[in-house]
Amino acid sequence: MRHPPRSVLLAATGAVALVGSAVVPVSAAQGATPACTVEYGVTGQWDSGFQGSVKVTNNQAALSGWKLTFDFVGGQKVSQGWNAKWSQSGATVTAAGEDWNGALGTGASVSAGFLASWSGSNPAPAVFKLNGTTCNVDSEPTTPPPSGGTPPALRVLGNKLVDADGTTRRLLGVNRSGGEFMCVQGYGIWDGPVDDAAVKAIADWKANAVRIPLNEECWLGLSNVKPEYGGANYIAAVKELAARVEAHGMTPILELHWSYGQYTGNSAGCSDVHATCQKPMPDMRYAPSFWSSVASTFKDDKAAVFDLFNEPYPDRAASSATDAWTCWRDGGTCPGIPYEVAGMQDLVDSVRATGAKNVIMAGGLAYSNDLGQWTAYQPTDPAGNLAAAFHVYNFNSCASESCWNSSLAPVAAHVPLVAGEIGENTCSHGFTDRVMKWFDDHDLSYLGWTWNTWDCSSGPSLISAYDGTPTAYGAGLRDHLRALNP
Repeated sequence: MRHPPRSVLLAATGAVALVGSAVVPVSAAQGATPACTVEYGVTGQWDSGFQGSVKVTNNQAALSGWKLTFDFVGGQKVSQGWNAKWSQSGATVTAAGEDWNGALGTGASVSAGFLASWSGSNPAPAVFKLNGTTCNVDSEPTTPPPSGGTPPALRVLGNKLVDADGTTRRLLGVNRSGGEFMCVQGYGIWDGPVDDAAVKAIADWKANAVRIPLNEECWLGLSNVKPEYGGANYIAAVKELAARVEAHGMTPILELHWSYGQYTGNSAGCSDVHATCQKPMPDMRYAPSFWSSVASTFKDDKAAVFDLFNEPYPDRAASSATDAWTCWRDGGTCPGIPYEVAGMQDLVDSVRATGAKNVIMAGGLAYSNDLGQWTAYQPTDPAGNLAAAFHVYNFNSCASESCWNSSLAPVAAHVPLVAGEIGENTCSHGFTDRVMKWFDDHDLSYLGWTWNTWDCSSGPSLISAYDGTPTAYGAGLRDHLRALNP
């Protein structure tokens, strides 16, 4: 989905610009109490070393022993410390309580310090965990996950997504936009809260999947992105959100939304070479590296699903469907696209080279609204875990049952089919009701765009508040999901 105008996004997001920042402590949502807080500081610094300090406050149940962990992202190395047992393995630093300060009651604090070396830069750690609980964010759930339980490890069996027992699983849920644009615009990482209460609100709609759009340059930490919103800090924030989604029994779908590459041709979203809008195809310069890194990060999480590229539209640049589909699969030098393109096969190969066997989704042409030749050009997946992705809005070309019957049904008979985005700009839900009925009748998956508080006619948005209050448009999806899973 193309996003609302920049001014709309900034008006909606200005109040949360600091969410995800590397500066600590990070404030939790208004009125919430973090399970623990950590104040990190550099109390002295010289050419090759520095002195640091941490203050840990426990707001949860009393601890008979405490252990704080965090990752250095600038290659820093701890050499010695005090008031805690300090150790470091790779980038991960651990500070554990001494015999005399090991107990940490509710509301109690402990401070410790250390000496460390640094070179080049000395960024602050982004994520701190006390006995495994993430600090400086809303409390982790202390009750069992909702009735959905832990999301299953997924695989492809014929034309279905199934769990380890071979039971068919449909992905039914929402998109959570923000991670694709906030960071590159320099305002934060997420648009609105992504704390436990906000994620629980999604689960309360009886969703079982959340699609998380990502930004290529922010994940890779390229120089045009503010350090506090890119690289290790961005990756940590994505991992935290995916973990929260899974804690509420929902499948995280990690998706490349905005990417590098200058395109000014037909239907261009922007003239910027950087990842500030939807490009017609992913780029060979960075997209394979992005997917290699994402896959390496999540390959041990078999519940996570990878969506290769949001909405390809090489057909707007090419003069023939054959050229467009060839570009889509093989990449390289594509008609009308001035940068070297990474085809879907390149991205599948990048994911599988890491050893990741996660389910992969690949959307077709015309902003993922055209799957007419998807099966003829589908990439080869050595893991056999490839699904087709489809997007449909009331203003698309393929927005009728007759088109779905002729172009989607043959694909759905061959591979799993997931409508990664469904929606309409009418601020109502008559069209999405029709979409959901057709997909229900064919036992297929779909996710509504989007769980953000934008103007429904320009977004469109499912909610008017992050507690899950639906717009008139969102009420259709909410009520339907609840009816499917009462």
